[in-house]
Amino acid sequence: MSTSSGQQPESRAARRATPSAPNRRSPNGTRNGTRNGTRNGAGNGNRPTTRQRRSFGEWLRAPWKVWLKRLGITAATAFTLALIGAVFAFLAVDIPDANALAEAQTTIVYYDDGKTELARIAELNRESIPLASVPKPVQQAVIAAEDRDFYSNSGVSPSGIGRSIWQALKGSDVQGGGSTITQQYVKNYFLTQDRTIDRKLREMIIAIKIDRDLSKDQILEGYLNTIYYGRGAYGIQAAAKAYFNKDASALNVSEGAVLASVMNAPSLFDPALGEKQKTNLANRWTYVMDGMVSMGALSAADRAAAKLPEIQAKAPSRALSGPTGYLAAAVRQELATKLKLSSEDIDRGGLRITTTINKKAQDAAVASVDKNFPKANATDVYAGLVAVRPGDGAVVAMYGGADYQKRQFSAATDAKIPAGSTFKPFALIAALQQGISTKSTIDGSSPLRDKALGIDRIENEGGRSYGTVDLRRATASSINTAFVRLNAKIGAQATRDAAVAAGIPDSTLGLGTEITNVLGNASPRVYDVANAYATIAAEGRRATPYLVKRVTSPAIDVDFTAQPNVVDAFGKDVAADVIDAMQAVTANGGTGARAQQIGRPSAGKTGTSEERKSVWFSGYTPQLATSVAMYKDVNGTPAPLTGIGGLDELSGNSFPLSIWIDFMKGALDGEQKVDFPKRAGIGDDKVRTVAPPAPATSAPAVTTDPTQAPPAPTVEPTVPAPTQTPTKTVGPTTQPTATKPGGKPTTPPGQSTATAPAPAP
Repeated sequence: MSTSSGQQPESRAARRATPSAPNRRSPNGTRNGTRNGTRNGAGNGNRPTTRQRRSFGEWLRAPWKVWLKRLGITAATAFTLALIGAVFAFLAVDIPDANALAEAQTTIVYYDDGKTELARIAELNRESIPLASVPKPVQQAVIAAEDRDFYSNSGVSPSGIGRSIWQALKGSDVQGGGSTITQQYVKNYFLTQDRTIDRKLREMIIAIKIDRDLSKDQILEGYLNTIYYGRGAYGIQAAAKAYFNKDASALNVSEGAVLASVMNAPSLFDPALGEKQKTNLANRWTYVMDGMVSMGALSAADRAAAKLPEIQAKAPSRALSGPTGYLAAAVRQELATKLKLSSEDIDRGGLRITTTINKKAQDAAVASVDKNFPKANATDVYAGLVAVRPGDGAVVAMYGGADYQKRQFSAATDAKIPAGSTFKPFALIAALQQGISTKSTIDGSSPLRDKALGIDRIENEGGRSYGTVDLRRATASSINTAFVRLNAKIGAQATRDAAVAAGIPDSTLGLGTEITNVLGNASPRVYDVANAYATIAAEGRRATPYLVKRVTSPAIDVDFTAQPNVVDAFGKDVAADVIDAMQAVTANGGTGARAQQIGRPSAGKTGTSEERKSVWFSGYTPQLATSVAMYKDVNGTPAPLTGIGGLDELSGNSFPLSIWIDFMKGALDGEQKVDFPKRAGIGDDKVRTVAPPAPATSAPAVTTDPTQAPPAPTVEPTVPAPTQTPTKTVGPTTQPTATKPGGKPTTPPGQSTATAPAPAP
């Protein structure tokens, strides 16, 4: 196509090459068509009279040589500033005195006032020795484990820090670590265990100064005498005794490698703590021994012949003795499970722990068990007590045993004990939730046989047959057959669910849905039953039990305050009617009538398991719920509680009730007397006004009009109290005695007496 002037149109290439377009590069590589790269179109090489400000884009597009210059200036500036800062820090940081927190590193447990010392949870065993007393191979094992450049570095190891970071980035097992022996010595002897950048920087500076002022042997000696090896042992001498029961001077190379391995992290490498730790130790020991070979400190032949040595079992700390040892052990367990603190944190973190344990109540617990525990034929018999504050969950007192040194197994928190009739109130909860009144009547005749339910024979205590009774009387007299019939009506699953809702752990041994679960086939801990009964006392509000109220530390970053965890388990009206029925137990004629001796409103339940392998009394006031259990354990095998303390057979209203009474008197001394809520009367409108006639072979039926609240159950004049049998002894009034009950056999005519007696109330 031609133009009107006859000229060819300007090509796109030509237009791109014209100098009129600003900021475009010409064919010769210069801007604006110039050959010398000058600005503003000047082609004569002279500097323009005015200078334009470069754009940010031009600054970014600078040649690489310019960028190198810029980076060099920046690095030099940063290095100079860092050097000035390092010099200033080096001059400003002085070598401090020896660790002022040495005493604070002892973890102390206090009663609930936060001032009165209960126990020292970790025993600090320190013993310093000269380096000459540590065999050379043992020294070299420590160096192989912790700092293989120890004798050549200047107190810090940049390569070690870099290696540690690289291993962490790769996800490898960090065996070597980044801190030198000198740094670790500084941290343990001069500083604290807190994990802050400031502390780490001070550690490095002091390490350099220490390395300048002390010899390597002096540093190594200080390190070996201050490092923590676990088991309460500070220093290699204490560690040699804790792990091998010998002086450090007698350690061989394999034993030295064990201690060098454990010192890295006792909670990870002490084989006494579990199978995982055993495996960790074997791997770490191999790493140390192989490292000695690479250092030239151990020959290949000696390494091949070496084996992981036998390590002695961990001895219980002497700091955890007597009944308080069980408290300290339980506190330690709670710190580990709830606060996720490691053994090192607990042992050496200088923790200050305020517990929920009240000194007055705890003293009463120990005194009550000491006073009322059977004195004759009581070998292998144990008692546990736990008291919980309703509506809060705070454990006010706990008795796990007489001496933690002799038996590290708590009757309060470790033992799983058949619950017996202490489970019957959970059936009451379930029944009330289904609208069944505690005035409802039920057949309490004995024995109970029901093939449809899979029941061959269930008897009441002593074979006694009660006839038709209401649920309050069935609770007061702990009538087995009545509760099994009730369980058949409401469903055993409902009873199980009520127990779990109240606070019995779902994982409790033997907690099933068989029809007889209401008789206490499950084996909860005393700790669990106390908390479940506290839920009833708190009018249906379940709290998570806890021992640790407050934790702080001047040495590590710990600041914890417990917050009660409380939820609704069941309604207030349900709780009120259950409380009313359980008050009948402690009223005249009830199996726990002696509980009235505490002089304030109380409710509770006796319990005796099958074959009398455990006996219980669990009860409460509005302010305090306490469970007491006794059992016999012969080398791990449950045994019947017979012929103990002058009694043919024990029951819940014997020694356990005596312990409960004296404890509650002491624990509640000076406390205000508080009444329980009034009975709500759930389902009363559905109760028949006339009780059905009793079976012909049963004891006389209760004549109380079931539409009215019956008086406390009383013993009929011709029949002994329900808790007595013609072949058993009477429960004690204050201290159990061996007196025989009066009265005639209560087995109704025509019933066999050959069957083994049923569990007592």
